[in-house]
Amino acid sequence: MRTCLEKSFVVVALAQLVACASAPESADDAGAAATSWSAAVTPDITARPWQHYKLPGKQATQFTYTRLDGRDAVAVTAVSSASMLRQPVRIEPAELGSLRFSWKVPELIAAADMAQREADDSPVRLVLAFEGDRSKLSARNAMLSELARSLTGEEMPYATLMYVWCNQRAPGSVIINPRTDRIRKLVVESGPAKLNQWLDYERNIRADYEKAFGEAPGALVAVGIMTDSDNTQTTTRAWYGPVRLLPAVLHSKR
Repeated sequence: MRTCLEKSFVVVALAQLVACASAPESADDAGAAATSWSAAVTPDITARPWQHYKLPGKQATQFTYTRLDGRDAVAVTAVSSASMLRQPVRIEPAELGSLRFSWKVPELIAAADMAQREADDSPVRLVLAFEGDRSKLSARNAMLSELARSLTGEEMPYATLMYVWCNQRAPGSVIINPRTDRIRKLVVESGPAKLNQWLDYERNIRADYEKAFGEAPGALVAVGIMTDSDNTQTTTRAWYGPVRLLPAVLHSKR
């Protein structure tokens, strides 16, 4: 029989899984923000609208559409909270190309450490969820996935790759989530030097997945943005620009 402690463990873990969440809210401020913001996203990943996904047992982060410095953006405020904007997609491994995204962060979370369970918060996360061979899951991860299904109706993804801004680890570092090794974070920015400015990125999805997990990726099944401060019980703000996926065929022609 599952204990309350086990259930609490999984609920916390779910706060960082882009494809494991409760039902989307149909009409809230975050949904409106996602609609306006995603209008600037290229058509190849807009088959379904972005949705605000609230996490079991968590306060919801606030997402609001805005124009900032001449850019379409989502303004995000987390007050001891964790939730995400997520878009389901379906991109097969052979079609994976590059990911373009941008963010602006005014301040880091001083107490955050993404390698520590009790301090695993971040002002910005760009989150990718993948399918894979679930027979390779460890017994612990298989149990976690099954418990996720019982709590939310969805299994956790086979693998989740996050692009993050870390307080101190060097760009290129890979941080394994302290709750499950099926979530790995690739540091793309570190420290305070580039705060208060827009930063633009283009990442090779396949190369980054292979760096983080040591194997070829399966199909990409969801993309999300997430700002969370629930573990450190702090308040943090950030802005995200539109997210764009470039298929492999387009990426090769650049």
